[in-house]
Parts: sequence; C-alpha cells; structure tokens
Amino acid sequence: MNATEDRVAAHYGGGGLYGRIMNALKAGGVDPHALTADDLKPFDEFHIGGEEATAALLDQLDIGAGTEVLDIGSGIGGAARMIASRYGADVTGVDLTPEFVETAKQLTEAVGLKARFVEGSALDLPFEDESFDLATLLHVGMNLPDKTQLFKGAARVLKHGGTFAVYDVMRFGAHPVFPVPWAAEPEGSFLGTTEDYLVAAEAAHFKLRSRRDRGDVAKAFFAKMQAQMAKSDRPPDGLPVVMGDKAPAMIANMVQAVAAGDIAPVEMIFDKR
Repeated sequence: MNATEDRVAAHYGGGGLYGRIMNALKAGGVDPHALTADDLKPFDEFHIGGEEATAALLDQLDIGAGTEVLDIGSGIGGAARMIASRYGADVTGVDLTPEFVETAKQLTEAVGLKARFVEGSALDLPFEDESFDLATLLHVGMNLPDKTQLFKGAARVLKHGGTFAVYDVMRFGAHPVFPVPWAAEPEGSFLGTTEDYLVAAEAAHFKLRSRRDRGDVAKAFFAKMQAQMAKSDRPPDGLPVVMGDKAPAMIANMVQAVAAGDIAPVEMIFDKR
C-alpha cells in the first residue's frame, strides 16, 4: 500500500471489531448463535439512506442467480450480503482494510450466507480481466484520490456490456468540517464533484445510463436519525461500534454539510461500452 492507502486503512481499522459487534449484539438481546442478516443492519449499512438506499440503487439493475457481482470497498460486507440474499447473485467483496475483510468473512459465515471477500485496493483490483457482470461502489470514492484509475480498473474487470453502479457522496460546495465518517482529517478525504466522476467514466469508456441526485433523501434520512437520537440521547448503535468515540462528531459534521448543500449522495449507473 502507498501512504494514502495506509492512512485510509488506519482510519477504518481499529482492532477487535468482530468482538465489539458481537458484544453489542448480545447487549441488545440478540443471540449470537441464532444470528440473522437483519441483526447486522445497524452495523453494516453505513452509507446515507442505509438499506433502503442500497435497494433503491440495486433494484434498477438486472441481478439474479448467477450474476457475478464485485462490491468495491465492501467494508464489513453489508451490501455484499444483501446482494447475495436478495438476488441470489455470486458476490465478491474487495476492501483495503484487513480487519474489515476478516470481519466480513466472519459475519457472513455467522448468518449462513455465501460471499467471497478479499483484501485489495480499489485502484489496483486483484482480479482477472472481464471477471464480473456488475460492479458496485457505495460511499467509497471519497477515499480514492484518482477517480480515472478507479473507473479504468472497473472497466477492466467487467465483462463486455457490464454495469458499474455508483452511490457516492459528492461535493457541490465547500468541503465539510472534519472529522467525517470517511476521514478524520482533510488529507484522507478525496471528495469529487459529479463532473469528476463523469469525466473519469468517459475516459474509461463507460456510458452513463442514469443519474439521481439524492440530497433530499439524505436530508430525510438524517432528520429521522436525529429524531431517534433525541429519544435515546445517543447515536445509532452501529457507527460508534465500528468507528469509535469520534462517531458522534463525524455524524454531526456530515449532517451539517448535507444540510448546507455542500455535499450530497448521488447515484450514477454506467454501462461498459
């Protein structure tokens, strides 16, 4: 890994993650020996909008049994498990952070699902050419300094006519105050504009099929989250368990930036020419 990737991996890897998740589940009354994928949702659907946003993206795609899917920046495996269970697809996740990869494997086995997880960089994908029908990227590009390299790598591993579905936080104004969930400091953040993504896609010979700006969805999602926090006087269970004590500040700074219109999640679906 290079210095940037070392910084990103260190931001996400805190040690003992699987044990912390299991302890939090037990504290919430969940039997770890009868664990289901739904039990894990508070911990593994970190992107804005959670599971509903994932489904809103994926339901636009042609996914079924036998579809070979690559989830780039798969984290602890939430999206990969959802794709495997909801659509019956063959899913591979790749992530830079070793602890995330190992935790994804453990959690997927614990809930009785099948998916493969490997350690690797989104900017140097460790797969053969034309290996997948579909690639997904959910809230990952903010940690990737070279969007063109990202898109060229996705194009390389996708089969002819394959699809690249992106759901990322993109910049429309000023940079947010740090820390935020994807970076503790500015040096770890590589927020791109929508134009950055479109130019990178064009350079990699992708054609834009559809785009949806989801700023209103983000604002509604955070309003609901804040209402829940007001009732319980604490943030949602998942992010503090994975990201540690800075999670409340990370959430607050992201909410503020979304409310100001400086950042917003955007869906973009591309087809490989």
